[in-house]
Amino acid sequence: MSNREALDSYLNDHLAGSAAAVELVERIRATNEGTPLAAHLEGLGRDIEADRDTLGEVMERLGVVRSTPKQVVGKVMETLSRLRLNERVTGGPEITRLMELETLSLGIEGKVALWRSLNRVADSRPELAEFDIASLIVQAVGQRSGLEPFRLEAAAGALAPAADPA
Repeated sequence: MSNREALDSYLNDHLAGSAAAVELVERIRATNEGTPLAAHLEGLGRDIEADRDTLGEVMERLGVVRSTPKQVVGKVMETLSRLRLNERVTGGPEITRLMELETLSLGIEGKVALWRSLNRVADSRPELAEFDIASLIVQAVGQRSGLEPFRLEAAAGALAPAADPA
């Protein structure tokens, strides 16, 4: 595989992942309406959409063509995750919330890795000069740390021993 093909594949995979993240944020937000988590996810969702748009601009600047098959596979994977994270499969809403938040957290970690990878090659790719990749890294790290208290709260709700009804 050439470096060009690797770049195309890598960026298209991240674009598909970002689309799935947008869907996941909306699903979590909708099932937690009226909670601090839902309020947090409204802003986070906007940020993830903006990051997806930035990635699209990066791809355009680098001459990377959007891969329809990869986007379709991303949509299929998002649909499968929706089935896998269904309360009837997981056993309840608390564990579903935890698993959804962990999936989202991992996606954000992947975005941090993407921006760090692009930052690493920015000197050899002048097309990236117009993007403030360092700020994108800081923003993604902040997104992940902002989500962490909600993930830990979900972990406590899902994994702590049940209170003795006596």
